[in-house]
Amino acid sequence: MVNYLWIIAFLALPIVGMGYVFFHLWQMLPLPAPYKYIVVGVLALCILLFFANFGFLRLDHWPMPLATAAYQTGSSSLLILIYAVLLFLVLDLGRWVHLVPASLLQHSWKGTLGVAAILVGTFTYAYFHYMNKVRQPIEMHTTKAVGKPMKIVMVSDLHAGYLNQVDELNRWIDLINRENPDLILIGGDIIDGHVRPLKEENMAASFHRLKAPVVACLGNHEYYGGMEGTYDFYKEAGITLLRDQTITFQGLNIIGRDDYSNPGRKPLKDLMQGLDMSHYTILLDHQPYHLEEAERAGIDFQFSGHTHRGQLWPMSWITDAIYEDSFGPLQKSGTQYYVSSGIGIWGGKFRIGTRSEYIVGTLSQQ
Repeated sequence: MVNYLWIIAFLALPIVGMGYVFFHLWQMLPLPAPYKYIVVGVLALCILLFFANFGFLRLDHWPMPLATAAYQTGSSSLLILIYAVLLFLVLDLGRWVHLVPASLLQHSWKGTLGVAAILVGTFTYAYFHYMNKVRQPIEMHTTKAVGKPMKIVMVSDLHAGYLNQVDELNRWIDLINRENPDLILIGGDIIDGHVRPLKEENMAASFHRLKAPVVACLGNHEYYGGMEGTYDFYKEAGITLLRDQTITFQGLNIIGRDDYSNPGRKPLKDLMQGLDMSHYTILLDHQPYHLEEAERAGIDFQFSGHTHRGQLWPMSWITDAIYEDSFGPLQKSGTQYYVSSGIGIWGGKFRIGTRSEYIVGTLSQQ
């Protein structure tokens, strides 16, 4: 029942937001009614294309250019809608306290162009801010024997697919290769939810350009794409996928948990049975819930993603409230954590109050 309530809310909120924004647009646009219908209808279609992301419209059966345009237009429009709702709420509040003249919201070119300018300016900035990938260095010190210092590049939430396509993926791979890493860790959500664009754009070949071994865990979006297609892609891309599994790499223990989406995933303590804990131990766990489990288990370092830190302010306030650590480093006793806001993004290519990043860790013995 709870899941159904979440689904209803997820689908209903955009409809309510559209009603609120379109009411204001109708009042504000200084145009005859037929032209208002055209403007509001086009904007409504853009937002409703968001629902093409879901299976019932069979997006993967559309021609590739049309599917790409529908996905990008719909998901981007949904994010713009959120800020349009916030903007009109501010304008309504200003009108109620007599700081905004009522005439600005009624049949007004000044009001219409002002709202358009604010939204265009905001999301132009948000796009370029998203496209800037921040290099985040971290030090991973240990008293355990690790030999020579090791450089580990960590990324999460690539969301490769209709939104982040092969050219963008290749740009990220160039950034990673520039670091000359010894190991690359991916903390889930390589796939945005549709395997088809990865296959049609041959993104597996792009992953083969990486100049170090790649180890990854699953994210929730891999489940959306279907596990059979996910497994096939990981294998073709040469990525070592750990799904409730462990490996040893150059003296490091690496544990990859199945995603939190799977209620039947194994407990961490079961995954650690038989591990030699005298080796430095890294945990990949996409969703940063229950961080105390890694601390209790004696994990040296946990890498997670998933949160995007809300992607757009003020959603970052929500993720900060939900997660003990929704972004950045954390230390709990002997366990070091890093929760990444992601190198890629879900939905539109926009970030406000958050950043796109890749992490360059240096593991060395104290």
